[in-house]
Amino acid sequence: MSTAPAGPPGLRRHLGVFDAVVIGLGAMIGAGVFAAFAPAAAAAGSGLLPALALAGVVAYCNATSSARLAARHPASGGTYVYGRERLGPFWGYLAGWAFVVGKTASCAAMALTVGSYLWPAQAHAVAVAAVVVLTAVNYVGVQKAARLTRAIVATVLAVLAVVVTVCLSGGAADPGRWAVGADAGPHGVLQAAGLLFFAFAGYARIATLGEEVRDPQRTVPRAVGIALAVTLVVYTLVGLALLAVLGPDGLAATTAPLADAVRAVGAPGLVPVVRAGAAVAALGSLLALILGVSRTTLAMARDRHLPHALAAVHPRFHVPHRAELAVGAVVAVLAATADVRDAIGFSSFGVLVYYAIANASARTLTPAEGRPPRAVPVVGAAGCLVLAFALPASSVLQGAAVLAVGAAAYGLRRLPARG
Repeated sequence: MSTAPAGPPGLRRHLGVFDAVVIGLGAMIGAGVFAAFAPAAAAAGSGLLPALALAGVVAYCNATSSARLAARHPASGGTYVYGRERLGPFWGYLAGWAFVVGKTASCAAMALTVGSYLWPAQAHAVAVAAVVVLTAVNYVGVQKAARLTRAIVATVLAVLAVVVTVCLSGGAADPGRWAVGADAGPHGVLQAAGLLFFAFAGYARIATLGEEVRDPQRTVPRAVGIALAVTLVVYTLVGLALLAVLGPDGLAATTAPLADAVRAVGAPGLVPVVRAGAAVAALGSLLALILGVSRTTLAMARDRHLPHALAAVHPRFHVPHRAELAVGAVVAVLAATADVRDAIGFSSFGVLVYYAIANASARTLTPAEGRPPRAVPVVGAAGCLVLAFALPASSVLQGAAVLAVGAAAYGLRRLPARG
């Protein structure tokens, strides 16, 4: 197997460990922490914490496999590149297709989340404005995007720290609500884990920036591990706080769990802070998503699976500017015309398939190439597939249909070559 190509001249290695960690945190500690717990609680009931633990185990396996692959193949594109290099062109293409389509929908969902928190009456207009502004930030260089992400992550972590402290120290908190009861069935726990996985998938953003990270063989694995560890701790604390205050049933019934939790402990003055934190978190997720989707688009365009014009790199800013503009334009249209705030399940299905391919790719690494422990990619791949098909039926059907369309397009493109 060949090592990853450096790619055409243009992209520069600006990012160190700290900035790579921040970009990963910006994607993971995003709007999901304000939204994913409620549907997960509806599925798992009192089994929410086991579901969170299961999602964390699968995320750990995926992160480990992705980090080892990124060190071996430090090129833009993430699992699109790994699947192509380790399993063959079709599997790389399928991973890239699942990622680009699923995460484009997630971009629009995050943009609409910004709008719904900042100005509900004009949610679509605010969403479009957010996409335009963040696309412009990405356009002028990954370093500027990293600096903005630092500020966003710091703000969101501060808001979450206040919420957790207020909730767990208040009289309304009851640790007895952490107990797992008879309502926690296996299927519900699996489905909740699949929904919560949506919140952990941001470490892919670190791998997709493989050509813009300094010393990727060392930086990417460290950044992925640190970002995932911090996220697991944060999500566990938030989950404990929400359950202690609202209980499984109350958490399942709310559409704004953190805001309702601070109201329940007698701190309604914190509700505007929570709303502002949710909007900032959604901005951070959107910024990181646009970065990741545009880099995978760049890699697929280089191989002509997408229009080759999207492979251009800006001579001054050293970013895939056409890919970024294309992604921004599609997301802006979706944010202006559709309501995709229910895209968590659809996105989770695509991302779980994406990581199943990443784990299968990591299984082919040799010990000399940094292969992870044998159980890691096996557990990761099996966990991804189980969680994917435990998602709500509508999410599975939509996701499978999108993958089928992508596979058909790949087959049609290859027909002339065979002829």
